Amino acid sequence: MTQFSYIKEIVKSGLENDQEKFKEALNELIEHSKKTKKINYALQLQSLLKDAIRQEQSKGPKLVGSHAYFARLEDKELNDFVLEKITSEYKFENLIVSDEVQNQLEFLIDEHRSKELIQKFNLPVSNKVLLYGPSGCGKTLASYVIAGELEKMMYVINLGAIVSSKLGETSKNLAKVFRQASMEDCIIFIDEFDSLGKVRDYAHDHGEMKRIVNTILQLFDYLPQSSIVIAATNQIEMIDNALLRRFDVKLKLDLPNKKQIKELIELVLRNGEFKFDKINAITTVLKAAEGLSYYSIQKALIGAIKRSILDKNITKNKNGLLITSSIWLDLIKQEKEKITN
Repeated sequence: MTQFSYIKEIVKSGLENDQEKFKEALNELIEHSKKTKKINYALQLQSLLKDAIRQEQSKGPKLVGSHAYFARLEDKELNDFVLEKITSEYKFENLIVSDEVQNQLEFLIDEHRSKELIQKFNLPVSNKVLLYGPSGCGKTLASYVIAGELEKMMYVINLGAIVSSKLGETSKNLAKVFRQASMEDCIIFIDEFDSLGKVRDYAHDHGEMKRIVNTILQLFDYLPQSSIVIAATNQIEMIDNALLRRFDVKLKLDLPNKKQIKELIELVLRNGEFKFDKINAITTVLKAAEGLSYYSIQKALIGAIKRSILDKNITKNKNGLLITSSIWLDLIKQEKEKITN
């Protein structure tokens, strides 16, 4: 059967309100998508189906205090704690990092693709990753690349909603998220992991912080090796040393050097639609852009492209639209001023 045939069956059973046939047809489409290498599509459908089944089981009036009653409350809380469930199509070709970071990420991916072989020898699979470094240097993108390369669903965690001023609540919230995410063998992505250090602001003493650290250590220890937790931070010094030691892989994603800036420019312009109006433009910009993050450089370049497109005097040659170099240099200077001010 083709994908269109499966979709017809899903629509038909849905219109007939035949829930069993609907689920059966959807499961068949999920398996078909996996076989035809549409993994991200299959993962999204699988997640939607699981959520729908869970919600269906919690429908109707529930006895206050019953297991079903508390399960429904927990589902509502989880929706607050998870910003989004996503799949990713990003691959290594979309990421520019140092050779050292690239090698370590590739080794991590190889480990998980060969985890059955590693486990045969009773060896642990690395599944706790810390990405640290300045803002705008690819920590979030690196997590998307890991998800895309491994074709796994990723839970993006809302740490702001998890951290609570109530004694003991933060630990309980973390446990709920890890338990649910672990059941789906997915990636847990926690941005601004250093925010856990701010729990000190709420605590009456260091007991609450110690409780949270102990909870995370336990959650890390019992995390299934088919799941991965990725934490990202701009302030590694804020993280408790006991937590830092638990990460299997710690990668610093730093500001780009000239070589990496050049690679970023080539990546943005790789479709060949845009060229610089001056031959030596890249050399000038490489020098001017040093000290900026990948994000700031890319933002300035895209801004220059947009302004060049909207410029009434824009010229187009046989090689594509010409980017006005002076506009890009001005935008680079503006980005640098934001750092110094």
